[in-house]
Amino acid sequence: MAPAVNSTVPFSPAMKTITHVPSVRSNEAKETIRIGPVVIRILEDGSNTDMRLGLMSADVPAHTPGPPQHWHEMHDETFLVTHGSIRFHTGDTYVDAKGDLVVVPPRAPHTFENVTGEEAGFFNTFTPAFYINYFRLLQEMAEGDGGKLSKENARIAMERYATMQLQGYGKEEVPKAAV
Repeated sequence: MAPAVNSTVPFSPAMKTITHVPSVRSNEAKETIRIGPVVIRILEDGSNTDMRLGLMSADVPAHTPGPPQHWHEMHDETFLVTHGSIRFHTGDTYVDAKGDLVVVPPRAPHTFENVTGEEAGFFNTFTPAFYINYFRLLQEMAEGDGGKLSKENARIAMERYATMQLQGYGKEEVPKAAV
């Protein structure tokens, strides 16, 4: 006879269903952020996920560079390219992603850009969700810089959110994890 299975898990949090999440390209986003020519739509800021998961989408105009190559100390990131093509760099290599999912674990050097003549976009996740506030800070700093974010303010914002810029593209600049 098979042993009885206990269907309850003690001390487990309840599952949540988040209803009416805006579509990736919807104008119904919780919040819209503009950083230079890039339009970001906050779809979930962590308020419904106990700050475990943040969701956003971004539209990147043709021939638009991305942020400096960087790495994150404290969070994972994913990018699902929803339209067009986004070039993702890591170290000295790159991949042109079109409809692909790019997974960026902590400490993985990366950046992205749109090198094509057409608009591109992606759906982006952050775990934990605190990184959504980085984009709010960038928008505020860009407004203070006359609409264009200075390199120094970009560096300051990144460091506030445990994100470090690489001076070159070598992976050797990323510190080894503590053992």
